[in-house]
Amino acid sequence: MSTGKLDTSGVFQPITVKAQTTELRLSASEVAIRKNGIEFLSPNAIPKWKEVTVQLHSPGGNCRVSGSGVVVECTGNRHSGYVVSLILTGLTRQAQERLSLLAGARGA
Repeated sequence: MSTGKLDTSGVFQPITVKAQTTELRLSASEVAIRKNGIEFLSPNAIPKWKEVTVQLHSPGGNCRVSGSGVVVECTGNRHSGYVVSLILTGLTRQAQERLSLLAGARGA
């Protein structure tokens, strides 16, 4: 995944990412949505190849994507945080279309 400009308009609702026993609730301004995954800043490192559960919600709940993903990159440090790149796997065709819509709406 490549980096991109994060949406700061507040149009999208918070995103939940779960890894092992850690649960992160991230605002839309903290997440870059791509057509095949997401990038976000985490206060804790998440090991590469770790499987996580993801729930993405658009405003009004009219577009929702739930599924699992795999961490493919985690860089940073404990002082500035960790940039985590996550590829979503095993999405249904409908979920993939919704993710593409969310990515397109955010200019990914």
